[in-house]
Amino acid sequence: MIIVTESAKKEALRLMKDDDRSNLFIRVGVEGGGCSGLMYKLDFDNKESENDKVFENNNIKIVVEKKSYLYLVGTTLDYSGGLNGKGFVFINPNADRTCGCGESFSI
Repeated sequence: MIIVTESAKKEALRLMKDDDRSNLFIRVGVEGGGCSGLMYKLDFDNKESENDKVFENNNIKIVVEKKSYLYLVGTTLDYSGGLNGKGFVFINPNADRTCGCGESFSI
């Protein structure tokens, strides 16, 4: 399961509403790259595939491709609007090491 904080929910709903994309869901994933080896991906999407795991948390639909899910199980999706920049933040209990910017990790 992927957990969605209240601040991430508010920002996702705002983005979907602003762009008139209310029929979309959040797609999260992992790909190779970054200074720690793996990078997080986040996008809005409206198409599911048979290789997806689908969750709903805090009234937000989250879709994760099965291979990425192995790296993201138990992760919390948050949104930060602080001094270090605005954006979605992944709090991943599976990550052994993360880079300084928080955009990549290793297991």
